[in-house]
Amino acid sequence: MTRTFVAIDFETADSRRDSACAVGLTKVRGGAVVDSLYGLIRPPRSQFSPFCVGVHGIRWSDVKDSPNFREFWIENAGFLEDADFLAAHNASFDKAVLGACCTMAGLPAPRLPFVCTVNLARNQWDLRPTKLPDVCRHLGLDLNHHHAGSDAEACARIVMAAVAENPRCLDPFGV
Repeated sequence: MTRTFVAIDFETADSRRDSACAVGLTKVRGGAVVDSLYGLIRPPRSQFSPFCVGVHGIRWSDVKDSPNFREFWIENAGFLEDADFLAAHNASFDKAVLGACCTMAGLPAPRLPFVCTVNLARNQWDLRPTKLPDVCRHLGLDLNHHHAGSDAEACARIVMAAVAENPRCLDPFGV
C-alpha cells in the first residue's frame, strides 16, 4: 500500500456532535502503522450524558483540565500532513463530530475523503454484523472497544487487512 492515511475515532460527551471528549488517531504509511495519538478533550459542556459515560467511561472529572478541541487540534494539526484520506468505523459519525468540532472552534475541517470501515468490511468480507468488535474478531485484532486510541488503531488495521487481500478495495471510496 503506497497511500498514507489516518484512522480517526471520537468519543463524545453527549448526543451533540460538537462534544468530543476523546480522540484517537493512527497514521499508516507504506502499509505500516507509523504513529498514533490519543488525547482527552474538554467538551463545551460539563454535563455528560449517562448513556455516553456508560459507553466509554469518560467523565467531566477526567477531562476538565484537558485542552478544548481548538487547542488540541491546533497543537496536533501536523498529524494529518501527507494523509491521502481518513478512515473511520461508521465514518458518518466521526466525520460529523470532526466537522461540528471544527465549526465550533472556528477552524476549517480537513478536506480529506473518508473511508468507512463498516462499508469496507461488508464489501470485502461480506460481514454482518459489522460492529467494530465483530470485524476485529473476524480479523483476529485486539480491541479495547470505546477507547478512541484502540478503536482508531483497529480501524487502521481493518483498512490494512482489506488492502493486503485486495489492493483495489478502496476504489469504490474514490481514494
